[in-house]
Amino acid sequence: MKICIVSDSHDRSDALVDAITEARSAGAELVIHCGDLIGANTLRASLRLGIPIHAVHGNNLGDMASLYRMMAKNPGRFTYHGEAAVLEMAGRKIFVTHLPHHGQAFACTGDYDLVCHGHSHTAHVGKQQHVKGGECWLVNPGSVAGIDAPGVDAIPTWILGDLSSMTFEIRKLPEV
Repeated sequence: MKICIVSDSHDRSDALVDAITEARSAGAELVIHCGDLIGANTLRASLRLGIPIHAVHGNNLGDMASLYRMMAKNPGRFTYHGEAAVLEMAGRKIFVTHLPHHGQAFACTGDYDLVCHGHSHTAHVGKQQHVKGGECWLVNPGSVAGIDAPGVDAIPTWILGDLSSMTFEIRKLPEV
C-alpha cells in the first residue's frame, strides 16, 4: 500500500493538492498530514481528489472547530485525530504527531513500524533504534508549502511511502 505523507501546509491549498495529485498518480491510496494545516478551507480541493486524509494538528492550531466540522461532513474521506494518531494499515502500526521530539520518543518505544512528524520544515527519512532491539522508520516530509526552515532553501517537499516494502522517498514539488 502506497501512502502520501505531508506536513506544514500552512493554508497553502494548491501545494497540498499538487502533492496529493502526484501521489495518487504514483498509486497512493491514503494521505497522512502531520500537522499545521491551519484551516479547513486548505482541505476542500484535496478532499475532491477522493483519497482519504488523516491529519493531526500542529503547534499552529488554526480553527480546530471547523476541522472537526469538516470531518463530520466527510466521513471516511477526512479524519482529524487531534494531537496524535495511531493508525494500522497494510499490517503496519503507524504513529503520527507534529513535533519531532514527540516523534523520536514514540519511535524509541518499539511499538510502531513507522512514525511520521513535521514541524521543522526539513524533510528527513531515517531509522531510529528502539528499546526492543530493533528499528523504527522515522520520517518528516518537510513543508509541502515550501515554507523555509532556517538555513534551508524553500523547496516544497512530501514523502511517497510504500508500506509493503517499507520504502520512503522524499519528493519535491516545483517551487511556489
